Amino acid sequence: MPTAHPQNVHADDTRLEKDFPSHGVNGNAMNGNTAGTDNESGDTLARMRTPGSVNISSELFEKLYLSPENRVKGDLRNTFGNPTPIALVGFLLSLTPLACDLMGWRGAGGNGAASTGAFFFFGGVLMILGAIGEWILGNTFPFVVFGTFGAFWLTFGATLVPSFNAYGAYVTDPEVAAMMMGNPGNPAGLQVPAFNASFAFFLVFMGMICLIFMICSIRTNIVFFVIFMSLVCAFGCLAGAFFNFALAYEDSTNLAAATRAHRCIVAGGAFSFIACLAGWWIFLAIMLASLDFPIQIPVGDLSTMIKGASEKKKVSEA
Repeated sequence: MPTAHPQNVHADDTRLEKDFPSHGVNGNAMNGNTAGTDNESGDTLARMRTPGSVNISSELFEKLYLSPENRVKGDLRNTFGNPTPIALVGFLLSLTPLACDLMGWRGAGGNGAASTGAFFFFGGVLMILGAIGEWILGNTFPFVVFGTFGAFWLTFGATLVPSFNAYGAYVTDPEVAAMMMGNPGNPAGLQVPAFNASFAFFLVFMGMICLIFMICSIRTNIVFFVIFMSLVCAFGCLAGAFFNFALAYEDSTNLAAATRAHRCIVAGGAFSFIACLAGWWIFLAIMLASLDFPIQIPVGDLSTMIKGASEKKKVSEA
């Protein structure tokens, strides 16, 4: 990846800055040790409020915010921290264990039921918080992506919680329902064909929205594109698994459907793990960039290679 060079910013443009740690300005300077000096001015105070702030290139902006550079009013990007990494933490600490569960590593299983708490508090809470942060900063694409997946993890976690009765509602046999003595979450509902087919449709349309995200990510970077491409395949495999579970539960002699379902589950876990590997890579890249680390890793920036419609229009009008 070529070295990012700071852009020249005109006085009337919105200033794009990102704070990095700096040893040149510290807390003592802010406590008044610079009082009375000839260098004390509005510019100096501004620099002291945002120590180490530097102009960032379009390439670095895309790496930090997973979105092509855009102009917004105000100084919010200098006021608030970057919400992208915390949303990625929520995504990775939910999907990575789930991928291992789906592949059955070290005897894991249960379709992620052991990680229900992580789905709520990492996947749900952190990704929703990250989405709100992106919305405040005016980054539409990551806001939509993180908000969508935050809602997905909350939905998936709620499906696994018995009190939501997502699968227990499909138990219509009075004798089987009586075994729960009126309590929700009858596990027999997990083997009802209607529940499995219905849940499969949810996964189908999650795959569809990931396909849209994948197309849009062509304007971001290669790693982000790989994440969505892997997720499209993962949701497709998992939807196929639940459709085959529905067939297998409908006819207990349909061993072929049960075998296909198991294979689709494992394949879905494998594609999810590929998405996680790409996610961990981009998380490391963002953290290194946000700390102005001397070693940077590439993410395959595409924002400068694939020009936006407004940029092409400006070129054609020039």
